[in-house]
Amino acid sequence: MVASGVRYHRDRDRYPVGDLVMSSVLSAEVKTIVNATAPAIQQHGVAITTRMYERLFVDPSVKAMFDDAAQESGEQPRRLAAAILAYAQNIEKIENLTAPVMRMAARHVEAGVKPEHYPMVADALLPAIRDVLGEAATDEVLSAWGEAYWALAEILIGKEAALNVAASDGSTTEQ
Repeated sequence: MVASGVRYHRDRDRYPVGDLVMSSVLSAEVKTIVNATAPAIQQHGVAITTRMYERLFVDPSVKAMFDDAAQESGEQPRRLAAAILAYAQNIEKIENLTAPVMRMAARHVEAGVKPEHYPMVADALLPAIRDVLGEAATDEVLSAWGEAYWALAEILIGKEAALNVAASDGSTTEQ
């Protein structure tokens, strides 16, 4: 939480788990704000994600989950910046992101990402947006991104849980 009072944590009961259709979850205003930030994300996304990882990696146990080479080469920050941009650009048509979300969920399962890691990412990403965008990252923008982040996080958490169940019982899932 920053001094401005922007809330970075989710309301656990607000977002459905495992569903890529978010039209009933995110308001039109939130979608409009997030989509309107796409040009700023396109221009500054790598700086935002680089700053986010700096914030996130103060926890050595979290840093250990990441490939150092991908961090040092800039591949990981670029990949995440591209994912955030795709989300901003497709917030009105989230179904376009089904395949990338499933790939991300699979990578998260391989890396050992757990639901309890998502608040850490929110607490690193949203302030990083403000760090990089400065005054352009108004409380309204950060609040919208907070809601959008948690909507996507809940989808990922649900997909990761399904993949973990499938792996534990030896089945495969098509979601």
